[in-house]
Parts: sequence; structure tokens; C-alpha cells
Amino acid sequence: MKFFYTYILASNRNGTLYTGSTDDIAARVWQHKEKVFKGFTEKYGVDRLVWFEIHETRDAAFRRERQIKKWKRTWKLDLIETENPDWDDLFESLN
Repeated sequence: MKFFYTYILASNRNGTLYTGSTDDIAARVWQHKEKVFKGFTEKYGVDRLVWFEIHETRDAAFRRERQIKKWKRTWKLDLIETENPDWDDLFESLN
């Protein structure tokens, strides 16, 4: 079964946040870390995977991404703190 992911990256603890969705989280986060694409995450150094969620469909992951992007910053911080209180970079735990 193929899975899809909604994720939040941070520049550092309580830093700049970025929310996205993908079908290959390890590859996508690697792209952010290596600054493969120019844009927001490259400009602001946002490459620490601090939260992610698994979905069964691409549409569900995308809907969740859009939902979270509309949230207040404090809600996003609470989501991260609940699952990852030390703001560890979860990238290494993916493999």
C-alpha cells in the first residue's frame, strides 16, 4: 500500500515553519535539506522535519496540508510540541 504524508518543517525551534504534502517524505525532506528547489524553504533555511502525519490518499494529505496552512501559528506550534516536544529533526528516523 502506498502512503501519503502531510509534514511541517522548521528552521529551528519556534522558527520559520513550512507545511507541505508528498508521497515520498524521505525524498522530499532530503530535497529541502539539499536546497534542490529555489523558494521559501531554501530562502529561510527551513529544513528540519519536526512533524508529519500519514494518510491513505494523496487527496487526504493535500486537504490536511491546506487545513494546517490556514491555522494560526500557535496551533501549529501546539501540534509540533504535542508530538515532538524537543523539536528533534525526524528525518533520521524515517529510514
